[in-house]
Amino acid sequence: MAARWGLRGKSVATLLLACILSLIPAAIIGWQAIDDIRRHFANAYAENYTLLHMQKILAPVSRELALSRRFAESVVTRQWLEDEADPAKRARFFEEAEGYRHDFADRSYFVIDHDSGDYYFIDDERPNPEAPSYRLNANDPEDAWYFQTIRSGEPYNLNVNIDRKLGVTKVWFNVVVQGEQGPVGLAGTGLDLSDFLDEFIRDEAPGLTPMIVDRQGALQAHPSQERIAFSSGASASDIDERQTIQSLLNDPEQQQRLSDAMQASRESPDQIQTLWVTFDQRERLLSVGYIPELDWHLITALDLNVAPILERRWLWPLLIALTLILGILLAAFAYATDRLILAPLNRLKLSAQAIAAGDYGSRLPTSRNDEIGALSQAFSHMADQVERHTQELEGKVRERTRALEQANAEMAAAHQQIDDSLQYASIIQRAILPDRQLALHLEHLYGVLWKPRDTVGGDFYVFRATERGYLLGVVDCAGHGVPGSLMTMLARAIIDHAILQVGAEDPAAILNETDRQSRETLRPDQLPSSIATNMDIGLVWVDLEARQLTFAGAKIGLYATDGVSLERLQGHKRALGHKRQATYHNQTAPLHLGWSYSLCTDGFLDQAGGANGFGFGKGRFEAILKSHAHRPLDEQMAAFEAELLTYQGSLPQRDDITVLGFRFTQDDGCPRRIREHEARTEPATDSPVPTAPTGVGKPQ
Repeated sequence: MAARWGLRGKSVATLLLACILSLIPAAIIGWQAIDDIRRHFANAYAENYTLLHMQKILAPVSRELALSRRFAESVVTRQWLEDEADPAKRARFFEEAEGYRHDFADRSYFVIDHDSGDYYFIDDERPNPEAPSYRLNANDPEDAWYFQTIRSGEPYNLNVNIDRKLGVTKVWFNVVVQGEQGPVGLAGTGLDLSDFLDEFIRDEAPGLTPMIVDRQGALQAHPSQERIAFSSGASASDIDERQTIQSLLNDPEQQQRLSDAMQASRESPDQIQTLWVTFDQRERLLSVGYIPELDWHLITALDLNVAPILERRWLWPLLIALTLILGILLAAFAYATDRLILAPLNRLKLSAQAIAAGDYGSRLPTSRNDEIGALSQAFSHMADQVERHTQELEGKVRERTRALEQANAEMAAAHQQIDDSLQYASIIQRAILPDRQLALHLEHLYGVLWKPRDTVGGDFYVFRATERGYLLGVVDCAGHGVPGSLMTMLARAIIDHAILQVGAEDPAAILNETDRQSRETLRPDQLPSSIATNMDIGLVWVDLEARQLTFAGAKIGLYATDGVSLERLQGHKRALGHKRQATYHNQTAPLHLGWSYSLCTDGFLDQAGGANGFGFGKGRFEAILKSHAHRPLDEQMAAFEAELLTYQGSLPQRDDITVLGFRFTQDDGCPRRIREHEARTEPATDSPVPTAPTGVGKPQ
C-alpha cells in the first residue's frame, strides 16, 4: 500500500484537496453576483457612451451639412452652374465660395456642373483653379456616385468615398443644386476620413468599438478602413454584403435581432437599444442609437473581457475573503509539502552535492519505500558508474580539446582567406563602375550614391558619352553579395554588347537587346527555379543639342524636379528576364536646364526604418528630391544618405542601394567639345579604372 501511495500520489492529493477547498466557496459566493453586477453596469456604460458619442458626432457633422446646404442653395452658386462659361458669374462664385471654404472644417469644397460634368475641387493646395480638376464620365464606375445621387431625388447625402483622381478619401457632404428646370449640379465639402475616424471612431476607451452605419447597415465609419462601404451613401444598390454591420455576425438570428434593434432606434431616436451578440468569436454588447439629422446609426460594441466595467472598490471585500481562504489553504499545503517532499529532497540534495564534489563514497538514504527511495538507489548506482568512467572521460576531453583548437585555427585561416577574396572581388567590381568617365565628361554635373549591402553587391551604374550626348543608367541585378556581384559582371558585358549593337541613343532598344541576350545566356530551362536572373534597369539618353531626354526603364523610373514641381517617367512594370517577356518603349521629354534628375534602385525605397519598421517609400524619397533639388549634386547624395541613415536607425541595410543624379545648365557645353577635350588630354580607351571605395560622387 505504501509503494502505491508514493510521492506523486501524496503531492497530487494534497494539491487537489487545496484546489477543491478554495474553488468551491469562491465559486458559490462570487460567481453569480459578479456576473449580474457586471452585466448591469455594462448596459449603463454602453448606453451612456453611445449617447455621448452621438452628440459628439452630431454637432460638427450637422454644422458641416448645414453649411454645405447653404453653399449649394446660394443664388450665386446656382447662377454660375446654369451658365458656367460666363466669366463674371464665375468670378463672383469663386469670390463667395472662398468665404465658405474658410468656414468649412476641412478648408475645402467641391462643385460639379451637371451639363458639362466639370468637377472643381478647391483646398489649401489648390486655391485658385484655372480649370476643373477633372470631368465626370457616366461610363466611368468611379464617377457613378454622382449620377446615382442625382437620380435618387434626395436633396443631399453623406457618402464615404475614395476619389482616386484627386487622391483623397473623405466623408463627403453631397448637396444637390436645384435650378428652375431641375438639378444643375452638386456642391459641398468633405471631412478627411482619417481625421474623422481619429476624432469620432478610434476612441481610447478600452473594449469599446464605435461604428457608424446607414439604415441599410452599410458601414460608413469603422476603426478599420477595410470594412468601410465606400460610395454606399450615394448608392444603396451597390453595397458589398461583406461591408455591412450584419456581416460581422455569423448567426442569422442575431442579424435579424440587430435589424429589429435598428428599426426600433429609428422609431424612438431618443432611446438606445441594446442586445448581446457574438462576433470575432467573443460575446459583445451592442448598443444601437439613431441620429435622425444625419440618417446614421451609431452602434457601439462592448467587450466585457477588456472594458473596465467594475470599479475596484466593489471587489475589495471579495478579494479579502478569497485571500484569507487561499492563505489558510496555502499555509496548510506548504506545511504538508515541507513534511512530505522538501525535507526528504533536502537530504537527497546534500548527498548529491557530496557526489558532485568527488566524494563517491557518500551514500544516499535508501530507507524510504517510495519514489525518493528509488531515486536514492539509482543515484548510488550512478555514483559507481561515474567513478569508473571519470578517468576515461577526462582523457577523451583533453584529446577532443586539442582537436577543437586545431579546427578553430583552420577555420580562422579559412575565414581570413574568404575576407581577402571578398575585398579583392570588391575592387574588381568597382572597376566596372564608370567613375573616371563620369568625372571626365560631366565634372560637377553628376552625383552618385552607391552602397552595396555586403562587401560586394548586385547594383551598378552605367555611362556612355558620344558626340551627340550621354547615356546614363542604373542596374539592379537579382541577388546580393557574391552572386549579385557576378551577375553585375555578366550584366555589364551584355549591356555593353547591346550598346554596340543598337547604339547609345535608343534606351528602349538597349533594354530589348539586353533582355534578348540575357535570356540566351541564362536560359531558364537550364537553371533551377530557385535562381533569379532578372534585373531592374533604367536608362536615359541626354541630347544636349536638342535639349531632350529619351528614357526607357524596367521597374526603375526617372525623377526630375526643380524644388517645386516633380515629374516622373515610369518604367515598365516587368523586369528584364521576367518569365513573361515584355517589349520596352522609349519615352521622350524636354531637358529642363537647372533641374535635378535622379535614377534610383529599389534598395533605397524599400529600406526599413522609422517607428514601425516600414519601408522608406516613394513619398519620402520624392520629398527629399524636392527639398535638396538646388544643392550641388555631390551634396545632394550626401544629404540623401544622411536622411536614409536617420530613418534606418538601428535596422540593418536590406538591399543594395544606388542613386545616380545629374543636372545640366545653360552654361554646360555639348558632348563634342568634351570629347575633343578628352582626345587632347587622355589616351583613346574606354576601359574602366578602379576607384576608391566611396558611396558619393565627385564633389563640386
